[in-house]
Amino acid sequence: MTGYGRGEYSQDGLKVTTEASSVNRKQAEVNVSLPREWESLELQVRDEVNKRIARGRLTIKVAMHAGESFYGNKVQLNVPLAKAYAKALANLAQDLNLSGSVSLDLLLRAPGVLRTEDEMEDAEAFWPVVQKSVLRALESLIRMRQREGTHLGQDLQARMGLMKKSLEQIRVRAPKMVQRYQEQLRLRIKKAGLDLPAADDDRLLKEVIYFADRSDISEELTRLESHFKQFASSLKSAEPVGRMLDFLAQEMNREINTIGSKTTDSLISREVVKLKAELEKVREQVQNVE
Repeated sequence: MTGYGRGEYSQDGLKVTTEASSVNRKQAEVNVSLPREWESLELQVRDEVNKRIARGRLTIKVAMHAGESFYGNKVQLNVPLAKAYAKALANLAQDLNLSGSVSLDLLLRAPGVLRTEDEMEDAEAFWPVVQKSVLRALESLIRMRQREGTHLGQDLQARMGLMKKSLEQIRVRAPKMVQRYQEQLRLRIKKAGLDLPAADDDRLLKEVIYFADRSDISEELTRLESHFKQFASSLKSAEPVGRMLDFLAQEMNREINTIGSKTTDSLISREVVKLKAELEKVREQVQNVE
């Protein structure tokens, strides 16, 4: 299912922005993009996504925006050490009889004078901020996917309604198929110029019985109706049902193909074509369902 969500969270001069987007995909695939300093948090971000989303290709982009107040707390100057450097360098210049003064740039480049706290290197310390930003983006994304899911559910219900009508037409027509076959068989015998057998003729009865057994679709109709009910029930579930719907659609296709191969009735064949056409649309839509 497609969707987009954005989340932000700020703390102590640090703002974390997360963008989450998804496109249709049968399985789950998660791509995570993090600032270099936080790459070790990728597994935790993936876990948060996998807890909430089961299907689709998702892209999670996390960006860091640090203000002056944030960095101001991270930078420390060792003034006593700088003074010691300045005094030592001045004495060295005097001993070597060198001209010039000790510059600020030289002192700042001296080891230990300008320091940043190690917190910036500790990605775990920032996970609570990143997590809140990611969760807000996922919540926004899920809301958009839910709206799309509602429309998909309505479309699927409408298509299943059309398929049920075709199923009822077949169910009404099927019991008459043996009688029509017997009439057609007698008509072919008559057209061939042969004597019509009696209604209780053994050869005719065997042929009719064989046809009745070969063309019986009662089991397929029962299973197909059961699949329809399971499909309708799954659409009402609040849990991820995409894979279940996909499986049911495959089973429906199996039963419809069997019905089509067994029937010799043109009207039933026409309803089978309708069923296949609607089922193909259902199978396409099911790929987009969580």
